[in-house]
Amino acid sequence: MTNTGIARQLDKLGRITLPIELRKSLGFEERETLEIWAEDDRIILRKKSEPADIFTGSTKDLIEFEGKMVSKKSIRKLSKLAGLI
Repeated sequence: MTNTGIARQLDKLGRITLPIELRKSLGFEERETLEIWAEDDRIILRKKSEPADIFTGSTKDLIEFEGKMVSKKSIRKLSKLAGLI
């Protein structure tokens, strides 16, 4: 983990401002949606990504299966590979 030496205080609503240098280096655009979660004692921020097929990266015709996104096209290919079609 890189320590930037920058500290920020939370405001009354629990918000912080990310320094512009950090936003630029990470490619965060103004008003961009970020995913936020905690791991151990860390808060993680990541650009929100569009759901995509775990095999091909396609974003079309997705179905959620066991917490993963799979496209109908991949399901058809898997069915053929398994000899079900």
